[in-house]
Amino acid sequence: MSDEPPVRLYCFAHSGETFDHWAANVGAGVEPVQVPLPGHGRRRSEPRVRTHEALLADLLPGLTGPRRGPFVLYGHGLGAMVALAVTRALHEAGLPGPALLAVGAWPPPHEDADIWLRTALPVLHTDLVLARSVQEAVREPLTAGPLATALLAVASEGNALAPPAIADGWCRWTEGPTWLRTVPGRHFFVRGRELPRLLGRACRITGRLARRPAPVV
Repeated sequence: MSDEPPVRLYCFAHSGETFDHWAANVGAGVEPVQVPLPGHGRRRSEPRVRTHEALLADLLPGLTGPRRGPFVLYGHGLGAMVALAVTRALHEAGLPGPALLAVGAWPPPHEDADIWLRTALPVLHTDLVLARSVQEAVREPLTAGPLATALLAVASEGNALAPPAIADGWCRWTEGPTWLRTVPGRHFFVRGRELPRLLGRACRITGRLARRPAPVV
């Protein structure tokens, strides 16, 4: 049995979604960790954040402490924008970032923001205000240079908000390797088994690659 710590999979959800069933589906060597935003989930009694700055001030302290081994971020729905914002902030600060950034069920930041208003998804106004703030912020160039984080975009053919043709645009937001994968389940494929199984495999592969010793030059 390996004595390596599990790869931590930090999960940022769409409004009202949870990852409670993921532990039973990601497989060995992966530890899913839900990261609820203020006003959501177990933090529902807290005031919601509305700006990119307030979001990072809330989340980064919990993601920058001592850590053993590589970690992965996954953002679903509005959480995709959150995961990207966190990845960029770690990069700007010169801190270790995720070995893999995974996003699903949300269009990339260069897409028209008004598309959110043309959906019937149960998105609260405060979440849309936050999403717009994050979108505007992540469109700005990074002073530390472009991201080189590996990125996995996950889409569903039945998701009108971010079908594969749109989800593929996430490749523009990193200079690292990118992949596009499709799963069944329309927008709410986060509730099925295919997504956590896919991310579990991705975490194990990413973890093995990240732990390889650097070549001697």
